[in-house]
Amino acid sequence: MGEFCFRERSIKLGQKTYVMGIINATPDSFSDGGRYNSADTALKAAIEMENLGADFIDIGGQSTRPGHIPITPEEEWERLKEILPLIVKNTKLPVSVDTFYPFVAEKALEAGCFIINDVSGKVSAEMAEVVKKYSAGWVLMHSGEEETDNIVKCVHQRLLKMKEEAMCFGVNEKNICLDPGIGFGKTMEQNRLLIKHTSGVKVPGTAYLLGASRKRIIGEALEKETPFDRRDPGTVAINTIGIMGGADIIRVHDCFSACQATAVADYIINP
Repeated sequence: MGEFCFRERSIKLGQKTYVMGIINATPDSFSDGGRYNSADTALKAAIEMENLGADFIDIGGQSTRPGHIPITPEEEWERLKEILPLIVKNTKLPVSVDTFYPFVAEKALEAGCFIINDVSGKVSAEMAEVVKKYSAGWVLMHSGEEETDNIVKCVHQRLLKMKEEAMCFGVNEKNICLDPGIGFGKTMEQNRLLIKHTSGVKVPGTAYLLGASRKRIIGEALEKETPFDRRDPGTVAINTIGIMGGADIIRVHDCFSACQATAVADYIINP
């Protein structure tokens, strides 16, 4: 079955699907930019997610949407430094911070976060040292273009290699979670195949996170432009397919639909 550990907490894999609610403390997120970039609104959202049944809160200070303008580590931490401690103090949920900067990761872990959600697509020795220091969880995501006729096998092998690289830096196997990186440098067909064949992408015994909430593949499937906040039913469909393939954690904007959908999917698949 396996286990995903983050500081003094852990979850058992294979027993249920866990929901990670998204709070974007940014003015330019693709879905909800500017909505949660004040401490009060972010805390209110986190409490609501906790009450709806979310298992994690994932906070990001920098948009990673296509075409985003990168900001410095100092700017990213400036966006997080008030919001993060407030949510850590006022909710019981383990908090994840979406960053690829070791500087921000260190600050976030000092402030009480549990997991570093790293979308860099790389296994950084510097980030590994920060993760090890706190025994934090580390989400490693595949990112980038792959010219291959078997994207499922390719991403599976790359994720396995990333896990092995992290372990070579001394990171505990149980502190690692893997993410296929839906929408990060992939064609729509590759995204579709990675979702459809989740079981073939997943590395057995290691936590697997699926983050497809409100992404462009939903509009692509509908064959029409769809506002981001009207993509939650499509997100539920993707996540249900992922759950059937063995996804352990789903990362979502709408915790109401996600928590209900995962509970029903788990009841049917793993009663």
